[in-house]
Amino acid sequence: MTEGAREAPGWLAAELDAPRHVHAGTTTRTGGSSDGAYASLNLAAHVGDQAARVAANRAWLAASLGLPAEPLWLAQVHGARVVVHEHTPSLPPPEADAAVTFEPGRVLAVLTADCLPVAFASRDGQRLGLAHAGWRGLVTGVLERTVAALGGGAGLCAWIGPGIGPAAFEVGEEVRAAFLAQDPADAIAFVPNARGRWQADLAGLARARLARLGVDPVRGGGLCTHALAARFYSYRREPGGGRMATLLWRTA
Repeated sequence: MTEGAREAPGWLAAELDAPRHVHAGTTTRTGGSSDGAYASLNLAAHVGDQAARVAANRAWLAASLGLPAEPLWLAQVHGARVVVHEHTPSLPPPEADAAVTFEPGRVLAVLTADCLPVAFASRDGQRLGLAHAGWRGLVTGVLERTVAALGGGAGLCAWIGPGIGPAAFEVGEEVRAAFLAQDPADAIAFVPNARGRWQADLAGLARARLARLGVDPVRGGGLCTHALAARFYSYRREPGGGRMATLLWRTA
């Protein structure tokens, strides 16, 4: 799944420059059993969808991808905590917004619907990390902490999955100020609009942080969840909708 982005019903494979035994990608919103605002492949258990349908969607995904184990689902809070996946997942899910693993057969997962999923792999495929990065997560350092947990950015590659694009991501001055307080160069990612607010390039902000960390190459970041309504959930477009899942694992 790392040879390029190949699409199948319910799955968008990642462009991650890693060995063939590393697998990564993001689900689309199609191919599941949920209906209404959750139609149809909602993978989130916390958004009000029927538990049986979420379970069926997760089972379908595991079977269709041939997952080696149950994914480590996280209780995401838009923070920067990183956990190490080294045991069989159990309830309740850990409160964190990123996870890393150094073992084959451990499946990492994050849920998104406008925030960015960011997948990391070392060039030899032995170190894997996956982060949920909205603007709050970026400001609080979720990418930096994930990279640190993987031993530093040298030798890491990354893929930025679908997220809200700059045309749809309007923010206030407080968001821009939070980024510029950390690095004034981030001003390039904010364009003023006619309402006196800012259009923010979330993927561009993530790329800038990854570049500062020495992560290279970085692929992806060009698919807007808000604009592509038939393919992706978007919290800004449909606050009561579902979530996609980004998964990352290795088989050797």
